[in-house]
Amino acid sequence: MSEAYEEFKRRSSQITQLRSILQSLSWDQETMMPEMGAGHRALQMSTLAVIHHQKLTDPVYGELIARLEESAGTLDLWGRASVREARRQYDKATRLPESLVKELAETSALSYEAWVKARGESDFPAFAPWLSKMVKLKRSEAECLQAADTTLYEALLDDYEPGAKVSKLDGLFAEIRPALASLLERITSASRQPRPLPAGPFPVQGQETLGREILSSMGFNWKAGRLDTSPHPFCTSFSPLDVRITTRYSSTEIGKSIFGMIHEGGHALYEQGLDPEAYGLPACDAISLGIHESQSRLWENQVARSRSFWEYWFPRLRRTFAPHFDDFKLDDFVFAVNKVAASPIRVEADEVTYGLHVILRYELEKALISSELEASDLDTVWNERMQEYLRYRPANAAEGVLQDTHWSQGLVGYFPTYLLGNLYAAQLFEQARRSFPDLDAKISSGALLPLREWLREKLHVHGKTLTADELIERVTGQRLSATYFLDYLEAKFGALYFG
Repeated sequence: MSEAYEEFKRRSSQITQLRSILQSLSWDQETMMPEMGAGHRALQMSTLAVIHHQKLTDPVYGELIARLEESAGTLDLWGRASVREARRQYDKATRLPESLVKELAETSALSYEAWVKARGESDFPAFAPWLSKMVKLKRSEAECLQAADTTLYEALLDDYEPGAKVSKLDGLFAEIRPALASLLERITSASRQPRPLPAGPFPVQGQETLGREILSSMGFNWKAGRLDTSPHPFCTSFSPLDVRITTRYSSTEIGKSIFGMIHEGGHALYEQGLDPEAYGLPACDAISLGIHESQSRLWENQVARSRSFWEYWFPRLRRTFAPHFDDFKLDDFVFAVNKVAASPIRVEADEVTYGLHVILRYELEKALISSELEASDLDTVWNERMQEYLRYRPANAAEGVLQDTHWSQGLVGYFPTYLLGNLYAAQLFEQARRSFPDLDAKISSGALLPLREWLREKLHVHGKTLTADELIERVTGQRLSATYFLDYLEAKFGALYFG
């Protein structure tokens, strides 16, 4: 291995470690940090963000990347992918002034705390000035990153779904939205409807115990991960050997924690499936957030909302929360956890309405970045779109515009990856079924590891050596299509509501 490549690896490892430290500070802020620590945490994060930016934009690092690009033919697959990804990161970082990086990091930490307080009090006007400031900062970032052939929004989208274009997303979503709306209308007018789930109370200890058992069966490595609580469930990774997930508990709604843990567990399996020996290389990372989301949605929906899954787990749930489910049959329960109804909260939405939630956010954040919509007007427009798309008007800001943390932290361009994840998940799971004709039988017996191993082999271990487009075509033999997702919904909910 050349001296240039060894020095490149050393420097890229430092950059990765600094990013990891920033993520650990963010995890602590969302799970453990006391409220009064917000101001100091903002300074810590802005200081580290500047150091990370300085390392990433060091001209010596840029020269190393250029030298290795010239001799790319001598590098192995991981080396070539790492140099390619390093070039992408370096070019983006060098376009951002250090002062903007610092202000974004500091404002994000303070804005998050303002969001937590405003959400708790359902007070959008209190948060609106912070949102306005964050949108202006993200617009400034987009202006720095914008290439000649990209829009401002695409410049931000590229952080989460590299190379994605608004025209592609608009085309996919234009196909999906009317199909979802039509299916929703047919379901809500169907004569057959599920029984309401019991309202508990469900002890938190029982929820956590059952959730941990399910996560273990999925292959979550507890020696390389942990479970905590937060206002908004999430997964974060400091390395493949340290992956953290969170959930939130409700004494009256059992699905919040159980499906939340499975969802975040899907993310965690992806992170734990990356090669720890390659950690530090730019290519040792998830391909895109759309692919990442496919893992959480596949486990949460295709697996954990299936009848096969609950054939094994429903008896355990009944015992854990007796006597609340004593008069529920398996089919009653499966129908209930797949209930379709317009509701305000995205993370608790069913599979049919979830996509409408995402499209709403995608359209609004595009409008915010293009200045077609002012942050101060967001709650009004949000409620209008909710009424139009879902025939539902939020009762207050907490179940409306303040429900998601993303914009408070500057994660603009993130939302469309959630719907892309559903498309990837449906297409990947269909291929898994073709690879394992007895997959449903394995799931119904509680054997979830074969699916985890298949996903690890086909997807997780490759890091960024493939693009999202290359991966989906390699695994399934076709480019990404909305057809698999829409056909899956029609078959599943057609059987439940009209079968």
